[in-house]
Amino acid sequence: MVGRLIQAAALCWLFLGAALSAQEQDLDGLIEPYEVVEISSRVPGILDEVTVKRGDLVEKEQVLARLKDSLEKIAVKLARARVEFSTRRAERNEELYQAQLVSVHEKDELETEILINKLQVEEAVEILAMRTIRSPVQGVVVERSREPGESVGSEPILTIVRIDPLNVEVIVPVERFGTIAKGMRAEVRPEAPVGGMYVGEVAIVNQIIDAASGTFGVRVELPNHDFKLPAGLKCKVRFLKQ
Repeated sequence: MVGRLIQAAALCWLFLGAALSAQEQDLDGLIEPYEVVEISSRVPGILDEVTVKRGDLVEKEQVLARLKDSLEKIAVKLARARVEFSTRRAERNEELYQAQLVSVHEKDELETEILINKLQVEEAVEILAMRTIRSPVQGVVVERSREPGESVGSEPILTIVRIDPLNVEVIVPVERFGTIAKGMRAEVRPEAPVGGMYVGEVAIVNQIIDAASGTFGVRVELPNHDFKLPAGLKCKVRFLKQ
């Protein structure tokens, strides 16, 4: 009887050890960009210059390209000239108003004219700003699709990938479902020649199981502040117990 109890306990420990081993096993993963952004122009036009090339690291709000904008610059000057002129008219008529030589209605018209002209300046400045294309993210230029002199519209001019942070996509066996939660830490070991070990955090745990493969997906968010890690690498991932 005692022998059977010992055997049963040994089997329990064996199964428990196997389960723990399965929980700690390394899984295959793929390191991908956090975001892929295709940069296009908000307005059609002719490219005047592209300030970056493939492989360049760009900062958020950095100027990437400019369209020809001579007409838009003239429009800004014209709108500002109207404001200056209407302001001078209002100043000249102020004395006449005080002397009751200008009606309240005429004074109101002048003030409204100034307001409208100022709004037209803002509109012209905004239209001019659309001719300058800036990066919405910090990242790396991976493709340059247009060159100066070419017409542009909604089609991409540049493609930028954001690689800080990185996404690590992991396919996990269904047996692990329920053992991995958002916020859990994970060790990520990129393949050669990069190598090393990095720690990320679980950002997404898919709630749908793929019946055909018996797996579900997990995304780990991996900091990459120094841009040391490239995207596109295979890796091994181990989820750390809380």
